[in-house]
Amino acid sequence: MNVESFKVDGMTCGHCVAAVTAEVSKLSGVTKVEVDLGVGAVTVESEQPVDPVAFAAAIDEAGFAVVA
Repeated sequence: MNVESFKVDGMTCGHCVAAVTAEVSKLSGVTKVEVDLGVGAVTVESEQPVDPVAFAAAIDEAGFAVVA
């Protein structure tokens, strides 16, 4: 099991959490997604390391941006 956290800019509400969770959950191998609005972080559990390009694309699709 692999666990990674990413900083994401712009998330402020429950709708944001739902949108990010829905898009990131579609990524191959992802088993769990947790969003922490307080610190602007998305933690992902997956079967293998998450492809950062695919993660950024999912976050973009949800309407947000990964913080480098």
